[in-house]
Amino acid sequence: MPEFTLPGEAETVIKTAKTYARDLAERTLATAVVAAGGIAVAAGPADMFHASFWQTMGAAGITAAGTLVKGMLARAFGEKNSASLVKGV
Repeated sequence: MPEFTLPGEAETVIKTAKTYARDLAERTLATAVVAAGGIAVAAGPADMFHASFWQTMGAAGITAAGTLVKGMLARAFGEKNSASLVKGV
């Protein structure tokens, strides 16, 4: 059977239960913080539990943009093949 190889200098990231848990915890916490910030900006802190449809969509967009920026920063300052800022993930 022919062996499948990746082109270029692709690195394999070996995930263990420990690295997966660290990565998952960081991503979950970061998303929660960014989502709370997005809702606070879109609806205002005093009205965050009574957001309209468009305010909710704005919060989702702000959250997505924050997560994208966080992933780009992680690639710039962390491992090149991971969207995590945790070392070794």
